[in-house]
Amino acid sequence: MKMPAALLLCLITAPALAEPAPPPQRRGDQVEAFEARRQGKILPLREIERRIVPQMHGSQYLGVELDSYNGIYTLKFLRDGTVIWIEVEGASGRIVGRTGN
Repeated sequence: MKMPAALLLCLITAPALAEPAPPPQRRGDQVEAFEARRQGKILPLREIERRIVPQMHGSQYLGVELDSYNGIYTLKFLRDGTVIWIEVEGASGRIVGRTGN
């Protein structure tokens, strides 16, 4: 018994067509940060780091996150086993919050 090629193709591709489409992808944080910087809404990360990191004597700088919606950089530090978060307004470079020691 021979199966027509068109029917065989339908049987092979049918399961793939039944799967729901993945949700639309959200723009990445890096892209949003780049756009905000390009539009002059926030200072460059290097400028924020240049202002804040030297103030954190005895701390290890762990990295940064950007809340692109609010334009707030959160810099993370480690000192004596305690994580410290410094929130910095991206537009001005002003510290607006701090948690930890």
